[in-house]
Amino acid sequence: MKSASLPSLRVKPELRSAAESVLREGETLSGFIEDSIRSNIDRRQNQKEFITRGLLSRDKAKETGEYLSDEEVVTGLGEMLAKAKQQTKH
Repeated sequence: MKSASLPSLRVKPELRSAAESVLREGETLSGFIEDSIRSNIDRRQNQKEFITRGLLSRDKAKETGEYLSDEEVVTGLGEMLAKAKQQTKH
């Protein structure tokens, strides 16, 4: 597949200097910009999916009348965090 170009972007010299100041060894400004775009796309997709799951959960709770208490939610989140921490150790 052919590559495509993104629109040219005009920025203040201070922003360009700030971007250049954080480049890693061997990293180009173009690579940094591409990585930044990919990261922002991933973040927005994750945010959209999170909101969608939340709305579906809300609708299901309304339909069934089954809600979790704040304690159940906090406990569940704590368990998820502990599991995630365990997985990062391996």
